[in-house]
Amino acid sequence: MSTTAALPPTPKSPGHSVGARRKGPKQLPTLPLSAFTPPNTGTSDKFPLPPSPSTIQPEEIVDAHVIAPTGDLSSWKSQAGQNLGGRIRGVVVSLHGAEDVEKVVQDVSAASSSTPVLAIAVPFKLEDGVPASPPSYLASGSTSKPTIVLSATFSTSSQPAIDALAWALTEGFTVNIDIQSDLQQESGWEEFEEFLTKATASPDAKGKIILSNILPPPDDLTLPIFKLLTHPTYRSYQSHTASLSLFANLFVNFLPPAWGAPTPPTPAPPSSEDAAKAAAEAEKLKLEWKRRLKMYIGPAIEAFGFQRVLFGSSPAAPLTGTSPASSAGDWYELARESFAELGVEQDAIDAVFAQNAKLVYGASS
Repeated sequence: MSTTAALPPTPKSPGHSVGARRKGPKQLPTLPLSAFTPPNTGTSDKFPLPPSPSTIQPEEIVDAHVIAPTGDLSSWKSQAGQNLGGRIRGVVVSLHGAEDVEKVVQDVSAASSSTPVLAIAVPFKLEDGVPASPPSYLASGSTSKPTIVLSATFSTSSQPAIDALAWALTEGFTVNIDIQSDLQQESGWEEFEEFLTKATASPDAKGKIILSNILPPPDDLTLPIFKLLTHPTYRSYQSHTASLSLFANLFVNFLPPAWGAPTPPTPAPPSSEDAAKAAAEAEKLKLEWKRRLKMYIGPAIEAFGFQRVLFGSSPAAPLTGTSPASSAGDWYELARESFAELGVEQDAIDAVFAQNAKLVYGASS
């Protein structure tokens, strides 16, 4: 597959050094609690507060993960609202659940739309191994527009799965991998790292990998944040996120999380006393989600930098049938505010919400 834009510099692949990295994982800085809570009233005026989240908006948005099995974006558009839909400059359409992938690919490629489709993510089963007779849309060296990328799920490592990913990367495909292994256990992280190490060992592996369901990972909302800070699963997340960042051409999607609840909406201005109480409760829930999100954004940014994180509004594909649905517009507001409240600069917001996806999917500026 051809790429029309140069990627930012990435670290060298760790090759077969996974064992060494486990013995001495990258030590991440500990994020201060002040990153997740507002400053107290005694904060000196010599230390400026971060910009208000309402004032930091991406100049444009590329939604890197929109699930639309038929290619129809009308449902996504109805959810997006003005804040997301008004800034959109392109989408990556995932055909998870499509019945006739080849037909949908043809229809989407031929259709004219006010929302540009940068890429189409087609289902790709790693466990089936290297495809013996790839469909026409996977023809080697295809230069079709939109770009065809592969959407796969990882649950356990196997030789066919290793061979399939190695083949896809050698062919130059971008592969979106939804991680469905148990990352609550150390063994789940280690197995996935071993899988990537073997699949990316070839020097001819020139494709890119994008991980989903890792930023943020599945979490238990009943676990208080102050306990999460020192919980073994969170420490493991910090360490292994750093290890994964050592793989060259590896990116992460920032998607609605698998937390067993829909994304809390931004409360509307109250019109009555009862509405004011409901709005206060909704704002409290939203604040709790943002604090938890920032717990995971911090280590991911420390590991990958702002150049390897891509915003998407649909959850990881296998979760759509089991988790409550989130509104694309609600998730965008929550995601944007979570980044903005970390005090990041405008160029970082622009990178996460648009520019990185343009680079990965080869879109011209």
